Amino acid sequence: MILDTDFADEMKQYSGDTALECFNCGTCAALCPLFHDNFPRRMIRYVQVGAKERILENANELWRCLHCGLCTHTCPREADPGEIILGLKQMVVETRRRS
Repeated sequence: MILDTDFADEMKQYSGDTALECFNCGTCAALCPLFHDNFPRRMIRYVQVGAKERILENANELWRCLHCGLCTHTCPREADPGEIILGLKQMVVETRRRS
C-alpha cells in the first residue's frame, strides 16, 4: 500500500480540514447505527495516514452512511465525521470519473 502524505490536504477541497482534528477516540463509531468495522472512525484514520487506496477499495461502505449526524454531534473535537464521509463520497466519484 502506498501512503499519500498530502491526502489530508487534498481532502480539504471536499470536506474542509477537520480530519486531522480527530484523535480517533471512537465516539463516532460507538454511536453510528452502521457500527461495522469501526465506521466512520476507520475511514477518517485512512484520511489521516494518507491511505487513499484503502478508501477507494472500500468505497461502497461510504454509501451506507445515513448522514444522520450522530457522529458529528457527539465528536469531542468537532472533527465533523459526517462531513468527512460526505467529502470522501465526493472524492470517490470524482476519482472514478477521471479514471
